[in-house]
Amino acid sequence: MPVVRRLAAILAADIAGYSRLMGADEEGTLARVMMHRLALLEPKITEHHGRIVKTTGDGLLVEFPSAVDAVRCAVEVQRGMAERNAPLAIDERIELRIGINLGDVIVEGDDIYGDGVNVAARLEGLAEPGGVFISNIVYEEVRDRLPFDFDDIGEQRVKNIARLVRVYRVPITGNTAARMPLLAPNKPSLAVLPFQNMSGDPEQDYFADGIVEEITTAIARLPWLFVIARNSSFTYKGRAVDVKQVARELGVRYVLEGSVRKAGNRVRLTGQLIDTATASHIWADRFDGALDDIFELQDQMASSVVGAIEPRLRLSEIERATRKPTERLDAYDFYLRALAQSQKFTDDGMREAIALLERALAIDPCYAPAAAMIGSCRFFQSIQGWGSLSDAEIDEGVQLARQAIDVGKDDPETLCMAAFTLSIFAGEHATATSAVQRAFSLNPNSVHAWMTSGWNLAFLNRSGPAIEAFERAIRLSPLDPLGYLFAAGLAVAHAVAHHYEEAISWVDRSLQQQPRFVTPIRLRTALCAYLDRAEEAREWLGRLLELQPGLTIAKYKAAAEVWFSPEFLAWYLAGLRKAGLPED
Repeated sequence: MPVVRRLAAILAADIAGYSRLMGADEEGTLARVMMHRLALLEPKITEHHGRIVKTTGDGLLVEFPSAVDAVRCAVEVQRGMAERNAPLAIDERIELRIGINLGDVIVEGDDIYGDGVNVAARLEGLAEPGGVFISNIVYEEVRDRLPFDFDDIGEQRVKNIARLVRVYRVPITGNTAARMPLLAPNKPSLAVLPFQNMSGDPEQDYFADGIVEEITTAIARLPWLFVIARNSSFTYKGRAVDVKQVARELGVRYVLEGSVRKAGNRVRLTGQLIDTATASHIWADRFDGALDDIFELQDQMASSVVGAIEPRLRLSEIERATRKPTERLDAYDFYLRALAQSQKFTDDGMREAIALLERALAIDPCYAPAAAMIGSCRFFQSIQGWGSLSDAEIDEGVQLARQAIDVGKDDPETLCMAAFTLSIFAGEHATATSAVQRAFSLNPNSVHAWMTSGWNLAFLNRSGPAIEAFERAIRLSPLDPLGYLFAAGLAVAHAVAHHYEEAISWVDRSLQQQPRFVTPIRLRTALCAYLDRAEEAREWLGRLLELQPGLTIAKYKAAAEVWFSPEFLAWYLAGLRKAGLPED
């Protein structure tokens, strides 16, 4: 007998949480299912020319001659179910998941088989309770025939189907085209979505949710970042989501998603940071740990994720600001452009950064990040020998730093930049320490707070705590664009402790990232002299004088005695003399 085939639209539906409902109230659940079927499902299927192929305890398979009829039926059924469930308690509600596909089916009596049926069943499994998912082929058939703004979920891998299936969500609560998407705020915005529990144990959901809550709380401490509240982000739990849809619904530029896999006493956390405008990954990493203390592990992982993604978000924001037309820039955009110029680490780049920051302050005289950053740029101009800073320019940097601490007292990064300026140019280590401590109270995972604390401790001759602070900064942000400052700080801290070989090792790491940075070059000159490597010391002195022509012991002492302790400065100058740096 020849095989009978025909093209059909297939609707697969099942009841979400059916086993749980049956376990709680078997007779009541069966009665409610039959009531919904007789009063709503079967009349709607008949109205839209469908045929029930078969039913199971928790689902049914329906064939339609038209994809349009199938989608109309599904939407009306789900809207009807929502109305019928509204007055009921949550544990009494029957919620359907529906998947629809269009394909060639094999007909045997009253039954149908084939790939078209299998895909519909898999789509139903992807759909959230109360939702309708359709395949791309159904979407192409109905997109211009039904008044819906379909949500593109993207390509999905479904069980036992070799190819990827592009999936669309059908709106249930009216025409989504009429809904205005939320606009992203005028600063970087992020939603932390529920992480997938990959452990195979539903009981571990609490652990995955706990990690996400810790990460959300930690990221929310960054004042320059707008973070969606957990309650909104968790509405996506258990759903296949499209980041562009999340961007529209929550009004965010970035999405953090990930997974948690627990096995025995070990856990692995993976995370991906996505730019919703392009759907591209701008950061991805994984973290492993032991479950000896769950809450400590959650905190450690949250710290690691925050420390890792903060610099990546900054870079992404800088790229966005650089692409904006000049006439549309605000104070924040000028600040971001200044960051990009300063990271060039050149004389011209630093001067351009200061000019951009001055434009930001012209727009908003109280914009604390710009005020604080001017002092940082002045420091690099001074330390690198990029021009001769006037007393007025140094005084301006100090005054702006004090203003930034007053106005930006709730911004950890502003506090840290201002604290560094006050240490370097004014020797106000106590004020700097107080500002850094406030930064820690606002965000214990602030990479820049740990870095600034490390430098301040090194200036005060406290090598042990300084080393710990710099190591914490590196652990939080191992790929930070400012990593050369972390490494140089560790080199200075080890030199303070007279760990000469360790100090040289960190000098080399700093110079690998920023070969023109004078601080580690000068320190290596002194270290080689103390280790009696006379020829090597002369070579490093030559490199130092190429970058800072005319440098002398007297000139360096006049600058450095503001920030270094007398004991360490005396050691440092003796090493530079031994290497051959002229006295005057």
